[in-house]
Amino acid sequence: MKIAQRLQSRQPQWEELSRFCDAMELRGRTDRATKGDLVGAAGIARFSSLYRSACADLALADAYQLPPATVSYLHRLVARAHNQLYRANRLKPNGWTDLIFVEAPKRIFADPCVRIAAVVFFGLFSLSMYLAFQEQSFPMYAESVAGEQALQQAETSFEQPLNASFSHYVTMSGFYIQHNTGIGLRCFAWGVLIVPCLYVLASNAIQLGAVFGYMARSETNAGDNFFQFVTAHGPFELTAIALAAGAGLRLGVGLFRTKGLTRVDSVRENASRAVPIMAASAMLFVMAAFTEGFLSPSPVPYVFKALWSILSSGLISFYFVILGFPEQEPSDNLEDELQEIWDAA
Repeated sequence: MKIAQRLQSRQPQWEELSRFCDAMELRGRTDRATKGDLVGAAGIARFSSLYRSACADLALADAYQLPPATVSYLHRLVARAHNQLYRANRLKPNGWTDLIFVEAPKRIFADPCVRIAAVVFFGLFSLSMYLAFQEQSFPMYAESVAGEQALQQAETSFEQPLNASFSHYVTMSGFYIQHNTGIGLRCFAWGVLIVPCLYVLASNAIQLGAVFGYMARSETNAGDNFFQFVTAHGPFELTAIALAAGAGLRLGVGLFRTKGLTRVDSVRENASRAVPIMAASAMLFVMAAFTEGFLSPSPVPYVFKALWSILSSGLISFYFVILGFPEQEPSDNLEDELQEIWDAA
């Protein structure tokens, strides 16, 4: 076969590219990676040329269904070269703007793991909140999901108006910061195994929704004080939990869906994609912490807290949707995204 013979003749170039990768992984340089002892700009140009050729060879090998060993070898080689070509460098001050406001939101918006985590969390949260609020249609739902003790504790905690003891609410906000941040970290940690991550995410969404729905009932005495407290920081905190789960799922997909790479290379590649997601989650947790520690427990009128909630929701939507919207339609549709998570699990 002509294609097979052509690819066979390319083997010396593959070996040369592999030597480049070895040298760069050990020393971060291209010197003495080839017989010609190419250095500096000449070495970088040669490395880039070999990388582009290997990408073309991989496309041919996939298209003509060459032996799996050859395809797998090219996958690993291209992945190694890609990691070296686009390795993380020290960020210059003027590079932070592009990273934070251009690259990160586009990566997060296009990541199917983030979409699935957001749909699971906010979908179940909203459904559980509705079921808990409709006590007549779904009696004892909130008690069976969240537990009577937890609901009673929530009522007791918010019996006093927010203009009572400021230190009391600062201490209480610390508990909620630790609790919700812990949820996010558990979702991220369990994301490597995918199914436990989805379980933790779904169970916490259902429990939180049940508490919100229960406190929204007209007969709940502390309901007004509860929403006075949670309205301002809710968008930041809930979005941060969903993002943490999305970052964990991205690692899990890399572990189980290698696409021809070794598991180590696949996890490494997907970890680089998970970093901006987790960074955005951490940023939102910090913003939620400041809001929850100072604005939420303050006696400021509820209208200002509601306006802050609307503003924060708008900023989140602008950052992840407007800034992250791709210039071209993404090639993956929702079915492909769900299939990727399903295959990995």
